[in-house]
Formats: sequence, C-alpha cells, structure tokens
Amino acid sequence: MTGWMGRALQIDLSTGEHSVDSPDPDLYAKWIGGKGLAGHYLRPHVTAPWDSPDMPVIFMAGPLVGTAAPTSGRICLMSRSPLTGTVGDTSLGGRLGTDLKKAGLDGIVITGQSDRPCGIEIDDHAVAVTNAEALTGKGTRETTVGLDGKGGVACIGPAAENGVLFANVMIDGHHAAGRNGLGAVFAAKNLKYVTIKGSGKVAVADAGALKKAREDIFRLIAATPVLLGENGITRYGTGALYDLMDSRRMMPTANFRRTWYEKAGSMNANAYSAKYGDKRTGCRGCHILCKRMGDDGTRLPEFETMSHFSALIENDDLDTVTRANTLCNELGMDTISAAATIACHAEVTGEPLTGDGVLALLRDIAACTGVGRELGQGSYRYAESKGRPELSMSVKKQELPGYDPRGAYGMALGYATSTRGGCHLRAYPISHEILRKPVATDRFTFAGKARIIKIAEDLNAVVDSLTACKFVFFGCSLEEYAKAYSAVVGEETSAQDLLAVGERIYYRERIMNSCNGFSAADDDLPSRFFEDGGTGGHGIDIAPIDREEFLAARSAYYRVRGLDADGMPVEEKMGELGL
Repeated sequence: MTGWMGRALQIDLSTGEHSVDSPDPDLYAKWIGGKGLAGHYLRPHVTAPWDSPDMPVIFMAGPLVGTAAPTSGRICLMSRSPLTGTVGDTSLGGRLGTDLKKAGLDGIVITGQSDRPCGIEIDDHAVAVTNAEALTGKGTRETTVGLDGKGGVACIGPAAENGVLFANVMIDGHHAAGRNGLGAVFAAKNLKYVTIKGSGKVAVADAGALKKAREDIFRLIAATPVLLGENGITRYGTGALYDLMDSRRMMPTANFRRTWYEKAGSMNANAYSAKYGDKRTGCRGCHILCKRMGDDGTRLPEFETMSHFSALIENDDLDTVTRANTLCNELGMDTISAAATIACHAEVTGEPLTGDGVLALLRDIAACTGVGRELGQGSYRYAESKGRPELSMSVKKQELPGYDPRGAYGMALGYATSTRGGCHLRAYPISHEILRKPVATDRFTFAGKARIIKIAEDLNAVVDSLTACKFVFFGCSLEEYAKAYSAVVGEETSAQDLLAVGERIYYRERIMNSCNGFSAADDDLPSRFFEDGGTGGHGIDIAPIDREEFLAARSAYYRVRGLDADGMPVEEKMGELGL
C-alpha cells in the first residue's frame, strides 16, 4: 500500500496484551483514515459508558501524514465524550502522527483498564505497557520532559486524574486535544501517557504528482491574506481574529450577556506581541505557523483562550490570560470550557473573578477541591445544580467558543447541529460569514445556510480524515487535496468522491449519537440567544435570533442531511450511504 500502512495496533490494558489488525483495503477507501477510520473502530462500542473498560481510545492518522503533502503532520484522537456523551474527537498537531506512520501504523486502538497507572511506549515495532505510578499527579510539562527521547508524547495531567470532565490530552507539551474531555477517558483506563517513535518511511504512489499538488496548494495559500497577509494568521497567529470578532460586535462578553468588550483594544494580538514578543511556531509540516511563543519561550494563548479569559470573564490583564493558558495546559484542561464555566459561575454567584482569583479557581478545579469540584463537571451540570440551567452557554453540554451566534447565523446553526456539542470547527461558517472565504455570505440571515453547513461538515470530516489543517482551506479546496490524495495512494479520486466519503462519515456520527438518545431537542441553543440582543454600535445591530427562523433553518438542514423531522437517521439514507 502507499499512503496507508495497512496496520492498526490494538492494545488491551486489562491484560497488557497487544495485536495488530490489518484492515481490509476497502475500509480505507470507505473511510480514508483519521476521523473516518477511527469512527469505524468506535462504532461497535459507542453505547458503552465512556468510562467502561470496553470503550476504546483511538489514535488514527490519515494517508497524507508522513508525506510531503502540506499540513500533513496531524492525527485524530477519538472516544466517547465524558462531558457530552456524544462522539468525541479532536484533530491534533505535534509529531505524534508522523511518528505513528513511521512506526508502520495507521492507528492505535486502546481498550481495557490497567490495575495501576501505566504508559504505552511504541518504538517502531516494539510495544511496551509500562508502570507510570511515579508520574501520578505530575503536570503535562513535567511528564513530557521526563519522557524526552521517546518520540511524540500524549499525556494527561492532574485534572484528568481527579475527574474533571473537560480534561484534555496534551501532545508534546503544547498541542492540546481540547474539547470533549478525552483526558478523562485516559484516566478511566489508568493511562497516563502514550509515546510513539518511528524510523520508517511512508511510501507514495507518484512523488511527481504530489510535488505538483503541493505547489498548487502553496500558491493558493500565498494568495490568501487571512493566512499570509501582513495582519493575517502567519503574522499574529489565531489571535489575528480577536479585533475582528470585537469589531463585528460578536465577542462573547460577560458570559454572553454582551457582544462587545470595551477593553478589547488593550487585549489583542498586537498587545501580546508588544509585551511578550512573537516567535512563530506551529505544527509539523506546516508553513503557516499559527502559534506564538514569547521571547522567553512562554507559549502564548490562541484566539479562543484570549477571548474567553478576557472578555468572557471580564478580565483586562494580559498576564492573567497568559498564566491561565499555561496553567490549563500544565494541569490538562480545555481552556474554552474552563473559562466558560468560570464565567457561568460568576453570573450564578454575581461575583466576577479576575487576576489571582481566576488562577486559584483553575487550581481548585483541577484538584477537585472546594467549588472546583462542582465546576470540574462543566458549566451545564454546575448551572443545573444551582437551579439556573439557562446560564450555561453550551450545546449538548459543551461550552461555546469565541463567536457569539447572534452575530453570525450560520454559526448559530453550526453550533446546534455539531455532532460533538457546541463547536465552531465542525462547519466553521466564520470562514464565509466573517472572513469571506471562499465567498462572502450575509451573516444576518439563515437563507441558504442549511446546505452550506451540511457541505462544510462533510468537507471538514474529510479534512480530519486526511488529517490536514482546516486553515489551509481558506485558500484552497478539496480539488487540490484530491490531487494530493490521488498522488499518495495511487487511486484517481475527485473532490466529489472525497466529499461523498465526508457525508458518510458525518451521517455515521449522527447515527452513533442517536444510539445514545440524541435528537432534535439537543440540536438547540441556550434561550439567551433568542431572548436578548447583543451589544450594537458602529452601525451594527445585534438583535436576538428569531426562533422561528432558526427552527425553519434547522428543519431545512435535516432535509438536506437526510434526517427525519426529529433529526434522526432514516433507513433509506443509511442504505444510500452504505451504512
């Protein structure tokens, strides 16, 4: 095979045994790899409790990983989410995916439960389950440093060990498997870390055709100002979006009570650059380099963290945001859910937190002490326990990120239909509603958005299965990546062929969620967005979302997606997609 390695490692932590599965070549054609193939291994177990020994944790790379294809250093991590109960997955940077492929593997499927804290170490074809008791309670940075020389590292911190439902997995010390709380699944298995080191190569079918596809992708990226422009992501990292969201009056502020933050001008990407420096860094195999480091090596926050630890909790101190980012990464917690849960707590109690109070509360959450024990369950469970469920700004129990849906109606629909809960990355309508890529759409209408969201979900399912970066698609399309894919695997494949696979992948996620009781009742937004307007100004009016229009758009989405009126999968569509 070319592109694919044809091998998936299966490890049972209950017995310490491992074996190698050789997927049928037809499975690769049907699911591509990454997110698609990971779902194949999750599907038989998806109704098990997230903390069941039978629940798999799956790492899966795509066919482009380890090749010269642009942004080809990513990997998918998947399980069932402890926070939401939905399919839980995330796309990760770092060296883990590349080392996995160089070790001759497409993926790892981990089941069982160790009777003591353990680690998994893979060095080419050697596999060992190790004793990790000495690492219990240690932060992700200390754990990663202690495993230096063992290749790519995925590990959890104290938050996961103490039962925080939005605990994450950190890759190589600074790439977060955020959202969905997959770190807690690691902890339920008594799994502290996974290391992978490989020395092999990934074969490609046509190196010349791949070189041509790569050049086409680079050329399109170079012509995309939002990526490589003087004020774009290459210059300022994802923080380049901060001023844009604020100027569009859709910056989530004070737990989404307002949509404009008066202190935003002193909290933007330029302010971080002036105070800390702005060394560029990023994922392997990517020249966009969307992450930033200070001159002293401090990892600076990305957009969502900048937004939520400033405007959302009404904090105007840069050091607090930077230290909160470092602390969440070290303790192993998703920054979006952590900040949003703190914002919910502040509204419930009427006592806003800033400065050292925020940092102290983050430590309490990770340690599950004091009120941190309640907050570690996420904003939905916390607000419900206080009799104020309406104050949790979440969808399917997952906290919303840094885009207020009243300022972009495609985003409103995308939040609701997302299969992993409140998530901007399933469809990322910000690309066309705000960034005007690939074409501009009217952000204050639902007209046409149902079909746009459906197609974008399918496309991003493909991107996460190839395991490429979504940012690249601001400049290029599946047409260019279909050429790269064809060159790597040696099978002529069109963009429409790939999009059809994406539809199959996303529909399967709707099936898996429906098996766990999810329906149209869960494809909804908090009532605040329908009842209260945002903060207008500069000729922009942020009105409440019209609920009838939202429901009509959701119904249109169900028709386009091939679901019934309650958002449930139908037999005819399942047959059409080979499901």
